[in-house]
Amino acid sequence: MKTGERARLEAYFARTAWEFAPSLVPSSLLVTRLVPERLPFVRVVGTVSRLRGVLPEPEPGAARGDGAAKREVERLFAVDELSRERFADPGTVLTYLETRAAGEPVVLLDAGGCFAPSLDVLCERFSGTVLGVVEDSDSGHRRYGAREKLPCPVVSVARSPLREPEEFLLGQSVVSAAEALLRGWRETPGARPALVLGFGRLGGSVASALSARGARVTVYDTDPERRAQALARGYGVVADRQAALAAAALVVCASGALALRGEDFPVLPDGAFVTTVTGPAETPDLSGLPDDYSRYTATRHVARYEADDHYFYLHDAGAAVGVARGAGVDPYPVLAQAETLAALRTLADGRPTRALHEVPPADRRKIAALWLHYYSER
Repeated sequence: MKTGERARLEAYFARTAWEFAPSLVPSSLLVTRLVPERLPFVRVVGTVSRLRGVLPEPEPGAARGDGAAKREVERLFAVDELSRERFADPGTVLTYLETRAAGEPVVLLDAGGCFAPSLDVLCERFSGTVLGVVEDSDSGHRRYGAREKLPCPVVSVARSPLREPEEFLLGQSVVSAAEALLRGWRETPGARPALVLGFGRLGGSVASALSARGARVTVYDTDPERRAQALARGYGVVADRQAALAAAALVVCASGALALRGEDFPVLPDGAFVTTVTGPAETPDLSGLPDDYSRYTATRHVARYEADDHYFYLHDAGAAVGVARGAGVDPYPVLAQAETLAALRTLADGRPTRALHEVPPADRRKIAALWLHYYSER
């Protein structure tokens, strides 16, 4: 990051921290990707709260983050490892919370609903107080939203309007990244019939970018309203998921949930290319892949899986496609990061009810105005 960009980002976060600093400073645990561009956000969380632990977002090995970024964070905060298997054990998570913040008021800054399986136990048995959860991802939003009752407030920033610019540009960048990978086979996305699994904001952006490159785009989504939206935008829509997979030479998983299992892959046409865009919650589960498939390295980021009569390609073990540098996305994630700070203040000072909430519109408008001041308006 250039000196001027860093100075602007630090000024933006300093002002945001001042605007949304809680009057009663809580402790916090932060689940996040440890990559260089997240470091300013991690530091500002430590400014507005007592950051007791940073938990690298559970991801496949290819996407676990940046070693230098982790070392930088470790200079300031405790960095701990909790796998998805350990997150699923309430006793393990309770012991961890007691180790880091015994007797303290705590806000859990979550991504992917990691604390959802243990939340009841934490709220009932923790020696301190769980003030609530801030959820950053769509998959986590669904996990908390699907519960009949919540033991504490959950403020979700996953579906905020402030995420739309980031998601639109991310979808464009994802297709550009897939295009670069396919170029190794002297192909483009437009040369392949494409299937987009999930038609939320990010899936819609991916479909738009693929269509702009000449691809024949088909959409599958379990939500009939989203299928209707896709049809209205001119995309093919299918209700039979297996038939759609059998006709797709390029599959983009954008549902925010587990989209493919091992038993789905033999259905794909020979040479199909599979990629994921939203993160670890929808990383394909290959445990059901038949034993006769062998894995080979096709390129640095692409694996070829081959059986006697079939083969397919998988990007980075199903990890989300990275955003190309210079893609124009970099300034936009800080909008949602600032909203996380506003949500933390809401939980610390506002004490909302035990339900799923969003950040108040007035706070979102203030965040957008600050962002425009530092990144657009002169």
